[in-house]
Amino acid sequence: MVMTRPDSPTQRDRAGGPGVDTASALEFQTEIGQRASEADLRAIAVGLERKSTALRALLGDGAARLDRAGLRQVLRWVFATRRRADAILDAAGPGPLAAAVDELLAGHSPLPDRFEAFGAFAAPLPVVGFELASELLHFTEPGEYWLWTRWLWEPVAGTGALALVTDGASVLAGGGTVADTYLAVGRATAFLDETGKAAGFTTAGPGLFGADVFLAGVYAVYMTTVLRMRMTQEFTKLVPSLPDLARRLLGVYHLEV
Repeated sequence: MVMTRPDSPTQRDRAGGPGVDTASALEFQTEIGQRASEADLRAIAVGLERKSTALRALLGDGAARLDRAGLRQVLRWVFATRRRADAILDAAGPGPLAAAVDELLAGHSPLPDRFEAFGAFAAPLPVVGFELASELLHFTEPGEYWLWTRWLWEPVAGTGALALVTDGASVLAGGGTVADTYLAVGRATAFLDETGKAAGFTTAGPGLFGADVFLAGVYAVYMTTVLRMRMTQEFTKLVPSLPDLARRLLGVYHLEV
């Protein structure tokens, strides 16, 4: 089982977690299979492993030791921040940003407190929000933490890939704080991954990387379906293929060197 920290959702009473809409998940699996091969999906998972390896190498000895160039590399690996890396560093300052990342990843406070503290630090920064914290946690400790991005679950609108394959929209909304929602997303992801491993739709990669790939595929199917309903055929031809769109969503389309 994944996510085995004491403050992880899998260590709690699972009766309160959202159920997986297995029928919808299998329908999405069929749609994904028509637009991407198994080799395509495995290649995306390999990209996630490479991204994880890179971030663990950068941050493994602690973020506090990183200078501006090192922190810029970290931000460039994160989809939500890669195009704003310099603006974020200018606004936050390398020292305070390094200290905040270090506390998020290696602090002794419970996970919700660390997630909330990083969110408060990042609130004034351009285009950061909860996604930077989520990606740093997930890709440095992929066996313990999970991914939360707006395309996975957008709590204000109540939309995202998780909402399409679970029946727990009210549970996904969390208990009011950003950290509550992060934990709720973790519970939903754990349920989906366990079901998917048994049913065969989250097996593209090890651990939660298989769930990441599946959920990116779900959202890619949803996006392209909506776009084809609303846009002309000429515009829909410009939409990337499902493998490329999934790579973009997961931040592994152009991997840093």
